[in-house]
Amino acid sequence: MAPPDLPLFERDREQAVLSAVIGELRSGRPALVTVTGEPGLGQNELLRWAAGQARDRGVHVLAARATSAEHELRYGVVAQLLAPEDRDIATRLFVAPQRPGGLPGLNHLLTACHDRPTLLVVQDVQWLDPASLRWLEALARRLPRAPLALLTSTTGTAIDRPEWSVGTPLTGLASTIELALPPLTTSGVSAAVRTVCGVPGDTDFTDALAQATRGVPAVVHEVLLRFTRTGCAPRAEHVEHLRALTAEVVGDHAAQALSELRDPVAVDVLRALAVCGDLLDFPLVCTLAGLHPVPEARLRATLMASGLLTPRDGSPPGHDAVVRARILEEMPAADRADLYARAARLAQRVAVADQGIAELLLRARPVGAPWAVATLRRGFAAALRSGRRDRATAYLARALDEPLRSEERARVELQLASVQMVTAPTAAERRLHGLIRSTGTGTGLRAQAVDLCLLGGDTRAARLAQPTGSGTLGAPVPCGADVLAPGRGSGTGSPPGRRARAVAGDATAPRGGNTSDPAHRDGADEHPERTATADNDATVSERDELATVGDRHELATVGDRHELATVSERHELIALLRVARFLRHEETCPGVPPAPALPEHSHSPAVAGVRAWEHAMAGVHLEASRRLARAAFAPDPGGRPPLVTPRLFACRALFLTDDGDEAEAHLATLLNEAHRQRAAIAIAHVLAVRADLHLRHGRPDAAARDLAAAEAELPPARLHPLFVPYWASLNLVADLQNGRPDRAREIAARPVPSLSEECATSAYLLFARGVLARSEDDPQRARAYFRACGRWLLHYGCVNPAVLPWRSLAAEAAHALGDDAEALRLTREEVRLAARWGTRSALGRAELGLAVVIRENRTEHFRAAVATLSESPARTDYTRAVLELASAESAEAERRTALALTSRRASTAGGVAPGPLPGFSQAPPAPAGVPPGRGAAPHPRPSAGWPALSPAEHETALLAASGLANREIATTLSVTTRAVELRLSGVYRKLRIRGREELRALRYGPEGG
Repeated sequence: MAPPDLPLFERDREQAVLSAVIGELRSGRPALVTVTGEPGLGQNELLRWAAGQARDRGVHVLAARATSAEHELRYGVVAQLLAPEDRDIATRLFVAPQRPGGLPGLNHLLTACHDRPTLLVVQDVQWLDPASLRWLEALARRLPRAPLALLTSTTGTAIDRPEWSVGTPLTGLASTIELALPPLTTSGVSAAVRTVCGVPGDTDFTDALAQATRGVPAVVHEVLLRFTRTGCAPRAEHVEHLRALTAEVVGDHAAQALSELRDPVAVDVLRALAVCGDLLDFPLVCTLAGLHPVPEARLRATLMASGLLTPRDGSPPGHDAVVRARILEEMPAADRADLYARAARLAQRVAVADQGIAELLLRARPVGAPWAVATLRRGFAAALRSGRRDRATAYLARALDEPLRSEERARVELQLASVQMVTAPTAAERRLHGLIRSTGTGTGLRAQAVDLCLLGGDTRAARLAQPTGSGTLGAPVPCGADVLAPGRGSGTGSPPGRRARAVAGDATAPRGGNTSDPAHRDGADEHPERTATADNDATVSERDELATVGDRHELATVGDRHELATVSERHELIALLRVARFLRHEETCPGVPPAPALPEHSHSPAVAGVRAWEHAMAGVHLEASRRLARAAFAPDPGGRPPLVTPRLFACRALFLTDDGDEAEAHLATLLNEAHRQRAAIAIAHVLAVRADLHLRHGRPDAAARDLAAAEAELPPARLHPLFVPYWASLNLVADLQNGRPDRAREIAARPVPSLSEECATSAYLLFARGVLARSEDDPQRARAYFRACGRWLLHYGCVNPAVLPWRSLAAEAAHALGDDAEALRLTREEVRLAARWGTRSALGRAELGLAVVIRENRTEHFRAAVATLSESPARTDYTRAVLELASAESAEAERRTALALTSRRASTAGGVAPGPLPGFSQAPPAPAGVPPGRGAAPHPRPSAGWPALSPAEHETALLAASGLANREIATTLSVTTRAVELRLSGVYRKLRIRGREELRALRYGPEGG
């Protein structure tokens, strides 16, 4: 069965006009009909149909077709027309010399037409040779005197436009008709699908076909034929396959048209248009193609006639992407790269936009000009602003093909790796490892490469800078720089080993290997020798500051700036290696040397930031840790670029020193800096640390927003396994505090990569799972998680309860299970360690934990916790302490104490609402007082209607039932008085009560009165 004739779909109007012309021709009325349209719209098929109709009606038909191959053949079309009448006409036309003004065969044809009506059909007149064109124009002038019709087709713009197509007086009384064929409508495409496929197509399928083919019947026909051969039904699920077939068909049509284009100048211009037609106007494109004698108008007409170039809304001509690709595929690779390079130079001279020039440079050979690298880097920044990371990395990778100085090449490599850390982390690591191993890397770039690797989770990079068998990092220390070597501080009489232990925090941190021992499992008080060492070395904090004036003088005596830079880089690499050691403890692996201690005297802000964190981890030298954390944000004396990782750890140290507001300001600075540098991985990590700060300050909604923004920059699938536990813990606690326990359970149950179990951040996820189990009233599981968290923290040398208060929460779980001895031991240990660290938040949380589990003087311990927390930024813990104290005092009928303490805090704060607090460490429990357990005082049972309240309403209702006024409640909860009124209105409505008296009765019942 022959395929259906699709090009005649929706051509009823044109067929009616041609039928009328044929009918009038039989009556002796001549006509000139031109059928125009883009290639593939069915012009020639319509002419063939008309020729068949004329023959069926007894009209004599003479047909010919012009081609680009015969465009220079004299009288090529005339020979085709007259050959049926005179077999020797071709020989006479092609061989005999041309006579001036001669029109061979024309008079004979006109004479013969008087005896029988004749229809002349000429296809593709855009390719007419000049002699045939003159012959047909002479025929058109004589039409009124003969029963003859001329029917022609064209693609819209002929090389030499025939005069008969414009309805000039040359045609006299003959009918002049021009039929412009439109593309198929959606209904026509739908009918074509039904005809070829045999079944109707889905709406999505039909719409996709119409859009991809632009309604060109020839393309629709061939695409559907190829589609039916695959055996697929015209359904929406096959749309992508349909689009692939369409691209293949369009490309084949373009290749065919290109093969028929014989003019070499037109081919050159066409290729130049395919390269930069959207960037340069047509005259500049012709200039790019080279000097040639062909007029611009003729070139444009030739390309239009080929169908490879179409005008778009009156703008300069353009190509479909598939057609462009097929045109350029026909070029040799070297010629194509050279054309792109010449196009880029021309575009740069005429000030085309940077991204346009960068697109040309992507496919060009190296141009060897400084503007090329600058343009590619500007294009890189613009692509990142628009979210096109793949294109941005392509620009920088192309910039590396240009000749560059070694330092500039290293900077481009570093910038490229910072983006590839998100898109292609393996390639980024290889690139950064090359920079780290290189000896010619510029100032600060080697340390920046290690810093970027650490942000990506690659802890091996810090080891690459350490020579085999050496305990120090970097190049050999130059002469005169030994005054800065670790363990050789000037003017100190302490042995190097002792100072290293004090600086690194190892004096209070148990080593791995004995973590199963109960002493290692539950606290540091079982290690009196380490605790004593840390206490005795407290004076070392004065030596841990930045270098004194005398040290600066010694540093100046180094003399050579290169040597000074080498020492500074060495200190930075040591600091980064200490961070790598914290992230992943590899020193127990065979062949891995231990990380060297931080230099005691250094101007490096990176050393200051890491030392601040190590002090905070060990829970010693509070003031030194605070000062060092601030010093981490000071400019480097040598002008070295700042590192991200040490400053992030300095911010985390400021969390622990109760300087959260200052840390938040530094994080904002880091975030702005990362945005300026378009470093997505740095942005993500800064947002994650800020989310941690929000959780600790009781802002779970802000934490959720930051975490969502961080995952937009660094998708979880791209996150290194070392950081998966930390991010998961933040999301879990944020969901739990935002009232989404189902999502929190889903995160807790989600498996983590095996490598995640080897890093320090695993403690955060264990802690978060314990918080979830605690909220689900499962003390057995909660205690297991908190104790596992403690073991892991102690394995990494973290003793400070301000990091994660696992001891007090494990103690509460043990108290709920009836193990009061363990509960008291853990809480007293946390109180002692918190007192040694010295922040009000850590001490207040520890005192609150002790008050929950202790049997004697519980109310006094709660009062002590409230008093301590009232002077801290711990908002959530302070609220919980007030609620616990109110609950304890209600049993003793001493509720005024809670009111007095709250009023006292409000007056101390000058009427300002209390600052935020670390809610990460203490998720607010159900406000029913002390968890039930052996030895706990009896507490009244809440009303059955209380579970209907939201957490905020629950909190507000408890404070109101305790006797606090609305203003005092607002001060305690850091909300407005209006918010308190709205919450209480919701409480009254949900509990179906009328005021505070009924609220108090519901909360405490007769036992509470």
